[in-house]
Amino acid sequence: MHCSIKARPLLAGVALFALAGPAFALDGNDLLAKINKSLEIQGATIQAQSVAVDGANVKLTGAKVTASGAAENFPIGTVTLEGVEEDAGAYTIDKVIFPNVNASKEGSTVSISDISISGLSVPADASTGSFDSLMVYDEAHAGPMSVSVDNKPVFSVAEANVTTSLAEDNSGLDFDLNLKDVKADLSVIEDPKSREMVSDLGLTSLNGKVLVSGSWTQNDGTIDVKEYSVDFDKVGRLNLAFSLSGYTLDFIRSAQETAKAMGANPDKQEAQQAANLAMLGLMQRLTFNSAQIRFEDDGITQRALSYAGKTQGTTGAQMAQMVKAMTPLMLAQYNIPELQNMLSTAVNTFLDKPGTLTVDAVPANPVPFPMILGAAMGAPNTLPKVLGVKVSAND
Repeated sequence: MHCSIKARPLLAGVALFALAGPAFALDGNDLLAKINKSLEIQGATIQAQSVAVDGANVKLTGAKVTASGAAENFPIGTVTLEGVEEDAGAYTIDKVIFPNVNASKEGSTVSISDISISGLSVPADASTGSFDSLMVYDEAHAGPMSVSVDNKPVFSVAEANVTTSLAEDNSGLDFDLNLKDVKADLSVIEDPKSREMVSDLGLTSLNGKVLVSGSWTQNDGTIDVKEYSVDFDKVGRLNLAFSLSGYTLDFIRSAQETAKAMGANPDKQEAQQAANLAMLGLMQRLTFNSAQIRFEDDGITQRALSYAGKTQGTTGAQMAQMVKAMTPLMLAQYNIPELQNMLSTAVNTFLDKPGTLTVDAVPANPVPFPMILGAAMGAPNTLPKVLGVKVSAND
């Protein structure tokens, strides 16, 4: 029996679809394998009992994470990857959705909901050592999060967001972390003396936020953290900023290999000694550019002075005068006269009217870490000059 001329185009179309279909179907196992290849640099792998593909979605059932050197797996559950596309062996994923966490152990319960990653890119080859070999994402989200002890809330975060953005020329990336509405209840402390101290310091409850922002450049491995701040109401804001170079992909991989070797060695003492030597070698590849530690007072200083005075049978004002007098005496033993004068002046200014206290380390030229280690071991009193340390208050 021969097909009619009219039917032939239809049958040809069906045959073409049948042949082309498998070529466009996602390979969920290949996707998982490439995710794990990318996670190697972080020392983790993901396993799943089953991998199911439904159109542009991939579902990992019975997923669990194994960290390098960890004795146990961390069960995740069912992970859904939505909007998956493959191009030349690489994958892009619109959204990765994780199940909520609700884990309890010995009276403590940790709960985390609404966990997801958006705009995830999985490289075709994670072993090239180039920037294109990194697995990156647009945003990671979680929250609310809470920790309870004996059914009493002791810590919570309303929302956590981490965002990254690639430079247009793929030379590096910017990153930001934001922990919103961080709360801690310290009134649950059982020890009477500790509870009294927390009460006197006005720390029975804390409410604040944590912010981190910075950038990383791949060629010279410069990581520049402009802000790493912890800010609590009626306490203050502590911020750390720093810049160092040499934190390249090769450095990260070498550090990870050291960690793996340490975990694989059954002789832990020998492994620790080998790891210490390896880390010293790695440190020689880093260069210090600058750093700053800055505290902005929001009431904690006066309360701390009052509490310290109370324990010594005196007042907060008298305790402030004692600290002023003791500071130069304590620093005199270190033979750092220039820094001693700066620090004493800054402490006096800050205690008279608590505002800001800032320690800057800005050397005239970037300083290799071996030079810092050498100064610390041979002539520690030269470190402030090597690092260009300045101290100021209320500026």
